[in-house]
Amino acid sequence: MEKEKMIAAAAMAREKAYAPYSGFKVGAAVLTKNGNLYTGCNIENASYGETVCAERVAIFKAVSEEDPHIEVLAVYSSSDIPAAPCGACRQVLIEFSSDTEIIMANTAGEVRIASIKELFPLAFNREYLEGGKNIG
Repeated sequence: MEKEKMIAAAAMAREKAYAPYSGFKVGAAVLTKNGNLYTGCNIENASYGETVCAERVAIFKAVSEEDPHIEVLAVYSSSDIPAAPCGACRQVLIEFSSDTEIIMANTAGEVRIASIKELFPLAFNREYLEGGKNIG
């Protein structure tokens, strides 16, 4: 799937965000190796620790549909520079793919692209546990 379609899907997901506390709405879209697209938005909570990021919502939707092999993740926000996934989202993503492409875009039309390995070197995941080495 082309990056423009991934960004558009993440932008549409952003419209559904529930962010009454921060006002920072984020949308995400994941494309799986099976060619399926899953979207998610951030969902805040008065108890801030219970807030869930858009990226994890999209990833969890894919996993819950037994389609966990994530090829591409697109993140869309209104940040001054395209926002990268937080550490928790990187940890969840690396569980399901060590070669995911991440597209980060903002409402100003800026786009950055990186791999999960670039954003999360020396990751702790199943490959590390099974092989005793980092994948980075």
